Amino acid sequence: MNLKTARLPPGVGKNGGPASASVVDLFCGVGGLAYGFAKAGLRVAAGIDTDESCRYAFEANVGAKFVCKPVEGVSARELSGLYEGRGRRVLIGCAPCQPFSSYGKSRADDPKWSLLRAFGRLVRGTSPHVVSMENVPRLRSHGVFGKFVSGLESGGYRVWHGVVDCSDYGVPQTRRRLVLLASRLGPIGMIGRTRRGGPPTVREAIGDLDPIRAGCASAGDPIHRSRGLSAVNLERISQTPQGGGWKDWDRRLVLSCHRKKSGRSYDDVYGRMSWDRPAPTITTQAVALGSGRFGHPEQDRALSLREAALIQTFPRGYKFSEKPGARIDTVARHIGNAVPVALGKAIGLSIKRHLAGHDGGV
Repeated sequence: MNLKTARLPPGVGKNGGPASASVVDLFCGVGGLAYGFAKAGLRVAAGIDTDESCRYAFEANVGAKFVCKPVEGVSARELSGLYEGRGRRVLIGCAPCQPFSSYGKSRADDPKWSLLRAFGRLVRGTSPHVVSMENVPRLRSHGVFGKFVSGLESGGYRVWHGVVDCSDYGVPQTRRRLVLLASRLGPIGMIGRTRRGGPPTVREAIGDLDPIRAGCASAGDPIHRSRGLSAVNLERISQTPQGGGWKDWDRRLVLSCHRKKSGRSYDDVYGRMSWDRPAPTITTQAVALGSGRFGHPEQDRALSLREAALIQTFPRGYKFSEKPGARIDTVARHIGNAVPVALGKAIGLSIKRHLAGHDGGV
């Protein structure tokens, strides 16, 4: 299915799908995961997130209720009231991955673990039929994940988890993510790769967009705009070949930190992407030239907001802001924090297949 258009599948209403299965998305952000579920044919009833600035994008694109509240403060009764109908209940979410970004620095009582613990508490309090969680692979190394899994198992869930290559599901990034699926109905697992042929490329994702200059926007798409660059950074990107980086510059342009032995291994900063390869993992800083290999393959600038969104497999018409002049940093944060839509769709299809095997369908 072409994810470059903002249309839901034929026969699927604005809220996403069959009335007998209802989905609530914790930590929903602007709706990447939820929109993927809707594309898979599952109806999304609501999303919960603490960031009010995500409301417009979630409601405008997913067509579901947005609840602005910390997940830690949501009660089981409140969550249960968000589901629609009497069919299967599905609880999904991607707890913000910042708490799991380093090893050995977190105490067992560190309050940042409350995000995943709140997820587990809501599972215990509402007993959804199916649970799905997506996060960074290194979460598996933390004890809090083991406790989350054992809590599911003790609650009668059959649990599957594994690290998936997002390019297998059509995401044009070198991105690997931990996916967990759990069900009270029986064994569950992730579907196999849906991408045919080799990995999706940057060219496939953004190759047909209008060219723009650094600091400018496309006349036809205010989201297709890029951050401005200083004179020295314009010179740096102009000396960077496709797939290259700071090692290709004149020495006078190289930052002092990269001249040191400790900084020579940081090849990706200030780098250009390659047209015929996947992009690096898109982050909240993907519109900043110095934050990774986020230079456009040809044009002398970093990625535009629209390009970052397309590489995250948001459809071309996805609405990120009600006002055209939204801050570039805010929209970039929303895009970078999102679960890629194509990965969300693959997870949704996995759950839909599972539900179809029980009681005759979803």
